[in-house]
Amino acid sequence: MTVLLKYGIIRIKHVCRHWKDMPKMCLVPAFILSCQSLSQVQKMLGREEPAMSMDANGKIIWAKHSEVQQANLKAMGDAEIKDGERLPLAVKDMGSCEIYPQTIQHNPNGRFVVVCGDGEYIIYTAMALRNKSFGSAQEFAWAHDSSEYAIRESNSIVKIFKNFKEKKSFKPDFGAESIYGGFLLGVRSVNGLAFYDWDNTELIRRIEIQPKHIFWSDSGELVCIATEESFFILKYLSEKVLAAQETHEGVTEDGIEDAFEVLGEIQEIVKTGLWVGDCFIYTSSVNRLNYYVGGEIVTIAHLDRTMYLLGYIPKDNRLYLGDKELNIISYSLLVSVLEYQTAVMRRDFSMADKVLPTIPKEQRTRVAHFLEKQGFKQQALTVSTDPEHRFELALQLGELKIAYQLAVEAESEQKWKQLAELAISKCQFGLAQECLHHAQDYGGLLLLATASGNANMVNKLAEGAERDGKNNVAFMSYFLQGKVDACLELLIRTGRLPEAAFLARTYLPSQVSRVVKLWRENLSKVNQKAAESLADPTEYENLFPGLKEAFVVEEWVKETHADLWPAKQYPLVTPNEERNVMEEGKDFQPSRSTAQQELDGKPASPTPVIVASHTANKEEKSLLELEVDLDNLELEDIDTTDINLDEDILDD
Repeated sequence: MTVLLKYGIIRIKHVCRHWKDMPKMCLVPAFILSCQSLSQVQKMLGREEPAMSMDANGKIIWAKHSEVQQANLKAMGDAEIKDGERLPLAVKDMGSCEIYPQTIQHNPNGRFVVVCGDGEYIIYTAMALRNKSFGSAQEFAWAHDSSEYAIRESNSIVKIFKNFKEKKSFKPDFGAESIYGGFLLGVRSVNGLAFYDWDNTELIRRIEIQPKHIFWSDSGELVCIATEESFFILKYLSEKVLAAQETHEGVTEDGIEDAFEVLGEIQEIVKTGLWVGDCFIYTSSVNRLNYYVGGEIVTIAHLDRTMYLLGYIPKDNRLYLGDKELNIISYSLLVSVLEYQTAVMRRDFSMADKVLPTIPKEQRTRVAHFLEKQGFKQQALTVSTDPEHRFELALQLGELKIAYQLAVEAESEQKWKQLAELAISKCQFGLAQECLHHAQDYGGLLLLATASGNANMVNKLAEGAERDGKNNVAFMSYFLQGKVDACLELLIRTGRLPEAAFLARTYLPSQVSRVVKLWRENLSKVNQKAAESLADPTEYENLFPGLKEAFVVEEWVKETHADLWPAKQYPLVTPNEERNVMEEGKDFQPSRSTAQQELDGKPASPTPVIVASHTANKEEKSLLELEVDLDNLELEDIDTTDINLDEDILDD
């Protein structure tokens, strides 16, 4: 311990201002004595991520204190693996490490593993843990090339090694607070992030960002830059970089302007991550296991504790994670789905078509949603197995036949209405009519029938709407055909007697008396005096001036307007507001009408005819005005100046 303290006495001054401030009996761990700053001490003491790494074949190495252990996923054999459950792995001791491990990381091909700690690094063979190389370094980063790596010797010097021999040493312009491996060498400084070429250390691009993690895809085309608040997905444009290096065009003091293209920013904090094809898989700060592809985030699982990604084994279709207690768990993630999505992102649809048959049917709807978000709706319609999703896609694509088949299978009124709207927009009126019938959308049918001038359709609609209790549509359909007698009967059957009376007074004067009697009978159940106040033209003919002339005009209208006119004659027809029907039909000589027989006191025909109205004083008054409460009526208040009553009534 004396030697250790002598070794650490100079470095410990960064932690304590004076050696005398240290307690006499203080035992300082070796890794603290090797720190260069207080921030490093805090970082090491508070490190949460376990020193653990897995290669592409499923061999996991981790450090338990200074002991290095190994577990092999292949040793599990055909044991059943359930998502989220701890794997029963057999652990093998590989020996002790000369330094206290803080990080362990395999190189890209898995042949070597680097252990970092105590301000030093040691590269071992992954199989037998034999020492291959070592040295002092504050940080270590593997290159995309398995034989190449970089170390940060200090805050100003970065060294690059090739085949365990120093290849280059350079000083970044703004210092080096941290380094990141991958397809390009990343160096973080106070001014942001700089990417350098591994071969010649030329500046590729400087970005004003303070990264926490950087993850490169295997192809080197995509990179994820994770910060304290979000993460960015960038595309590395290697062709433009090579062209700029040759021509020196578009090169500034911050590097090559077109080196990267930003594909998206996601407001999530990445804890650990890795790429599988063009899919970025990551664990978030809220303990979710997600993957990002093409702008879409898919949640694989909700984790019950903080977990750290180890890797993905394609042949197992499983993703492996570990925690601080060195427990290993796994989740299923189909490689066929990832391969398909990767092929789509690369616009390689021939490859996507080859991969599609390997995707289980229960996963195809999820793939179809991905295709839809990428704008490939036709392919999504082909891939999807969800009827709801397929129907929505068929509507968006205008595929009437497919949408019709799905609507028949679903038997949903809502789907029929949606399909009817599409059919109308495509001028497929026959299909639209069928869809509206299936949807029982009488309002839509009325609109379609009137817009197309289809009299037969309007007639059938009137009958169907009345049968199904859609009285408003039925009334309008009858009225548009000029069948006011049917309109009147509909009002009577539905108990709308006041409205029936007004309709009769306007269009069917011969039916006024019948409607008034029905109205009286109905109103007497509520208010007898109000019912008695309703005037019947058979009893008070003098209250209905011009009623006899109206009977004649009614007969004239029935005979001259019996046939419907085609819509094309509409421009030739005089508008109703410009006509005087009483003048036009005054010379008509009808046969003796039923209404006239009623006025003469003769028995009426059983055929119902309707209309009512009365006029008091010299102005027409509404029948509703006669519905008054007569309880407090004073005879002295009644003005009878212009009212002529029959003498026999007065005698009574």
